[in-house]
Amino acid sequence: MTESQKQDTKSQSQLKVCGLTQLGQIRELVEIKINFLGFIFYEKSPRYVLNHLSLDEISKINHGRKVGVFVNDTVNKIIEISEKAGLNLIQLHGDENEDYISCLRLQLNPKIEIIQVIRVGNQNAEQLQEMINHQPTTVNYLLFDTNSKAFGGTGKTFDWNILNEIKIPCSYFLSGGISEINIENIDKLNQKPFALDINSKFETEPGVKDLEKIKNLIHNQ
Repeated sequence: MTESQKQDTKSQSQLKVCGLTQLGQIRELVEIKINFLGFIFYEKSPRYVLNHLSLDEISKINHGRKVGVFVNDTVNKIIEISEKAGLNLIQLHGDENEDYISCLRLQLNPKIEIIQVIRVGNQNAEQLQEMINHQPTTVNYLLFDTNSKAFGGTGKTFDWNILNEIKIPCSYFLSGGISEINIENIDKLNQKPFALDINSKFETEPGVKDLEKIKNLIHNQ
């Protein structure tokens, strides 16, 4: 476990702002020291970053935790984008299996960490635990998100109580409809998330963030 992962024992979770598309807003988020910047490389997403920014522009953003979000892409494509965009973490948000992750890990720069998404839908605790137990040890973090055909960004929240019924073997991100209203429910979790992943509830439109709401969240957390 890295030093950054050990920080999840602190009471305050770190923060990842995902679905970024506006360079000016990104610079403001860097200034207020947001922990993780999330860029979506899924072409069907309304927050598809390459509709707004080039890989070169992303590479020049001065931040040490740039996360690239991918959905069922080829390993070669992820490798290419991660190098050209200067990514620090890869988030796998599709149906990537253990063989795929092992192949990616072998070819990926060893300094780049992997976040594997667990999409929570109608599973019971036993089924969810089984999914977690089958994740390869090469995964650095898990991320729990609400299951959807759109692969995230729906603003919908799953029942977080299920996380108290399972054993989570590593630090995790919590995603899926996190808002200023429901964030207080995180206190009810036995194992607190290492980081909160916010997106649609902190936007004025897809890809355009409400920076004042984000600043208020940081202040009140």
